[in-house]
Amino acid sequence: MAEAAVRLTRWAECAGCAAKLDARLLGDALDALGTPAHPRILVGLATRDDAGVYQLSEDLALVQTVDFFPPVVDDPFDFGRIAAANALSDVYAMGARPVTAMNLVGFPADELPAAVLHAILRGAQAVLDEAGVALIGGHSIVDKGVKFGLAVTGTVDPHCMITNAGARAGDVLVLTKPLGVGIIATAAKHQRAPRAAIAAATAAMTRLNRAAAEAMGAAGADACTDITGYGLLGHALEMAEASGVTLVIDQHRVPHFAEALALLRAGTTFGGLAANRGAFGDKVEFAGAVAEIWRDLLLDPQTSGGLLVALPAAQAGPYVARLHAGGDPAAAVIGRVEAYRTGAQLRVQP
Repeated sequence: MAEAAVRLTRWAECAGCAAKLDARLLGDALDALGTPAHPRILVGLATRDDAGVYQLSEDLALVQTVDFFPPVVDDPFDFGRIAAANALSDVYAMGARPVTAMNLVGFPADELPAAVLHAILRGAQAVLDEAGVALIGGHSIVDKGVKFGLAVTGTVDPHCMITNAGARAGDVLVLTKPLGVGIIATAAKHQRAPRAAIAAATAAMTRLNRAAAEAMGAAGADACTDITGYGLLGHALEMAEASGVTLVIDQHRVPHFAEALALLRAGTTFGGLAANRGAFGDKVEFAGAVAEIWRDLLLDPQTSGGLLVALPAAQAGPYVARLHAGGDPAAAVIGRVEAYRTGAQLRVQP
């Protein structure tokens, strides 16, 4: 079987970050574990942030994350690129610099040719090289399906790190990449997505969040999270709860792939939607005019999605302009942060 003949998504029940455990199940498990106490843990389990942060000295901390998932595209090389960009994103979201990575591989060695695995690893290496990150090892197992990802370690000055818990009333919200890659990936798995849509989604998923992260630091961002398997609403809700504020999202401002909405209208359903609805739907206040199709899009599990950044209103325009100039043309202000009073901590209005 030649590498080019393999449809990699046939080896995945759920595409990419849609394979995440239900947020309720995971939350219950973490709550049962408790919150490990250690004086050097700066960011741990409590706020469900993108990565953990461990302080080494007054001006140096380690930022650690791990992410792996089944194929989200058919091309093995592109799958490797997407997985690497996705794993690095957690470190970028903390305002940190990734420095080393280790591969995690699950592969059906008796059923797929070694060339497929080689292509996945080459794709990941290409993105690590682009990011200036050193691959220093990894671990592999024989599996019935294909799974790939990376453990990434970064560094940050603790005084400069950005978490999901710092959003302040008066901040505005910026989303740096368009939504809808999960829907497009699901349609592609069933051979119902236009080639142009697949190409656009792949380009978005393989684009590093490095420039967006560097720019947010310069803009004085107060909080950040990257948008992955729990969709925009799930990760925005985590930011709202961790920060003790209310986020308001303007649906009409949210950047998205038009093809994703078209696929939803055509009846495409995607893995992870039911779980995200169950976990987050009752905690979000939707204005009545927000159409059901948009509610689904806002819950679409993203793989290697954009950053959701809370920053001072005066910095939003220059930040978005810098992103547009740097290769993120869809970046947009999508809402604001308000003081929390009562009711839902996340509101969506048309």
